[in-house]
Amino acid sequence: MPSWLTSPTMWKDIFALAAPLVEKVLRPAVVYLFLVVLLRIFGKRELAQLNPFDLVVLLSLSNTVQNAIIGNDNSLTGGLVGAFTLLAINYLVVRFVFRHRRLDQLLQGRPTPLVERGRIIKTNLARELLTRSELMTVLHRQGFYALDEVEECILEPGGTFAIKRKEPPPSELHYADVIQRLDALDGKLSRIVNGPSNS
Repeated sequence: MPSWLTSPTMWKDIFALAAPLVEKVLRPAVVYLFLVVLLRIFGKRELAQLNPFDLVVLLSLSNTVQNAIIGNDNSLTGGLVGAFTLLAINYLVVRFVFRHRRLDQLLQGRPTPLVERGRIIKTNLARELLTRSELMTVLHRQGFYALDEVEECILEPGGTFAIKRKEPPPSELHYADVIQRLDALDGKLSRIVNGPSNS
């Protein structure tokens, strides 16, 4: 058997906790609650990742709080305890919030209407720190090319956009108008070809 497999220091480095178990559980719990509060305060746009800056912030957050979660412990056991703690806390919070809807609204916030009947609500757009060009980018991704096609656009608490098309869409209105004109022309042609009807 290789000597490195029987080395007691190797197994100790892998599995022995360098910090007390209570600390390993408390660290991820505090970081979890801190991040939930921060994301609630700084708004939905961070979750929506509308530009490269938002994406950089989210990617950097995990690296920034890594040491706060694990401390000076690089052991496998410490990492597994930290991961388990994060998953367990999230499960308990989601389960608790699911049963208490008012608390859910308080923690997650409310949906923010950004467009109503084809018009931008500028105060809500400013409150969410969104520019008109960012909003139009979101609409273009969803297949809308102009504001007059949108009945409403709502920014959900989770950072997703719920967009409702005007009914009927402008393309259908144009199609119906063309059909109506063709029917009128067809009627006129029929009268010209058949002549005035004998009464």
